[in-house]
Amino acid sequence: MATILIIEDDDIVRKLIRKILMQEGHEVLEADDGQAGSKLAQASHPDLIVCDVMMPKMNGYQVLELLQGDRETKTIPFVFLTAKSEKHDMRQGMQLGADDYLTKPFTKNELLGAITTRLSKLSSLQKKYADEAAENKLKLSQLAGKDPLTNLPNQLALRDVFNGILERKLRAFPGKGAPHQLQSKNLVSVFCLGLERFSRITETFGYDLANLLLKAISDRLKTTVAGAGSVIRLTGNDFCVLLDPLEHKQEITSIAEKLVLAFKQPFPIETQDIFIAISIGISLYPRDNLDIGKLLRSANKAMLQARNLGGNQYQFFTAALNVGKSNLVTLETDLRYALERNEFEVHYQPKMDLQSGKITGAEALLRWYHPQRGAVSPVQFIPLAEETGLIEEIGEFVLQEACKQLNIWQTNGLKNFRMSVNLSARQFNQLNLHQRLSRILIENNIDSQDLELELTESTLVQNSEVAVRRLKALKTLGLSIAIDDFGTGYSSLSYLQQFPFDKLKIDRSFVHNIHANRSNSAIITAIISMAHQLGLKVIAEGVENQAELEFLKRHGCDEMQGFLFSYPVSAKEFESSPFVSASFESDLVQ
Repeated sequence: MATILIIEDDDIVRKLIRKILMQEGHEVLEADDGQAGSKLAQASHPDLIVCDVMMPKMNGYQVLELLQGDRETKTIPFVFLTAKSEKHDMRQGMQLGADDYLTKPFTKNELLGAITTRLSKLSSLQKKYADEAAENKLKLSQLAGKDPLTNLPNQLALRDVFNGILERKLRAFPGKGAPHQLQSKNLVSVFCLGLERFSRITETFGYDLANLLLKAISDRLKTTVAGAGSVIRLTGNDFCVLLDPLEHKQEITSIAEKLVLAFKQPFPIETQDIFIAISIGISLYPRDNLDIGKLLRSANKAMLQARNLGGNQYQFFTAALNVGKSNLVTLETDLRYALERNEFEVHYQPKMDLQSGKITGAEALLRWYHPQRGAVSPVQFIPLAEETGLIEEIGEFVLQEACKQLNIWQTNGLKNFRMSVNLSARQFNQLNLHQRLSRILIENNIDSQDLELELTESTLVQNSEVAVRRLKALKTLGLSIAIDDFGTGYSSLSYLQQFPFDKLKIDRSFVHNIHANRSNSAIITAIISMAHQLGLKVIAEGVENQAELEFLKRHGCDEMQGFLFSYPVSAKEFESSPFVSASFESDLVQ
């Protein structure tokens, strides 16, 4: 049965309608004037509204017009009651969006007939939309996990493929505990394959032939590892091979040699015989790590080593590849003193609404200016800060500075602006994070809805149940939460539905030259569509040219940030930007 709201100032008529509807098993809500009725409709979202036209405070036309302007109530079926029977009165209501008219006096059958018809149509539409949404979601989920060019599993499906291998491995050795507790001789191999000088093919022959070559490469990879593992296309000209458990390292070496040998044969594409070499890096589960993201990064380091040695060969990952920097110890020492010596500075990269072109907020990004080293790349010091635990203190510094700066800007007139701050894995796992954030918000007089936290998916998937609980706790503060660098943590979007996110940020590796990359364009289109179905806004980062911007705008992406619009800049430079200064309601106090 349905919940029906009656808005009628005549007590006798209202009670009569209530009695009829309750006899039919409907739940009834009542209001005796238009103003109270509109508020009740917005608060309760009934299944149908029966409303008188002539009422005090607010007439029926005004009630309908108000509810039609509200996204949450505009689809509620609306039936007018009126003593007027002139056509122009009925036409006025229908033009405003009314679904039916009942002229007083009316019979019980007329009332129930109108209500039954409208509820039946509403039910049919809801079922139709639900069926279409479910079908689209299934199709998009399949597309998001499949590379449309090669028909291989793509980067988003990598974790699922890896977990499938581990599950089969556990079944093969029952009674021995979790997969990572198995003997190390049962190794799962992660191959990272890089195609050498592939950009020359695109430059010489164009994208169409390059795509044909990628298809041929994927076919040869599948043929070479047939029955021994799975092939995944990561992005661009990078592939991954996940081998089923093997007992001897020599078996892994044998497959690596077969792959190198397979690429010594030409690829006949149209009228061309094209030679392409590969470099292969290999990491081993569980020896090198337990997480597929970290295993792939290790394999990538080994692949780069193979490339530096001349390519067309393979290299296993070793711990030595993680060192390789003679100044690592001194860099750590300098990092420990950086906060104390005020060497850190927070820069801000604006975010733009793709439809309105207005500034919606900024991402706070840490910069380190060392007196001797100069500007130290975040790529160098952020991983070191995470490894040493310094990221907790540094991360709180960024939160404090960003909120302090936001308060200054808001005091000087900046409205409708949200500050985004990255949260590291160590910060996210702090037991008192909720209290720390509350204190920072209070100290800086910041409304919680103006602060957005960005977390990478790799931070969350390690222990998803705990992560969900912590995210829900953070949401109670009123914060907005975004998943950052989506696609690089190797999780499917469907896997991440369990997390209470508000926004999804597409990683720059997918955005680069998206207008010319059919594979990435198909993936991003699918991600945007599915994210919107899940109620998430989508931000694209790393937008560097107009063609990328136009593609994202055309396909419904909500926001963007990138060098095309602005580099990360200091607070003073941010304020002087013409895009930003227009967003202030009053002049900034310098």
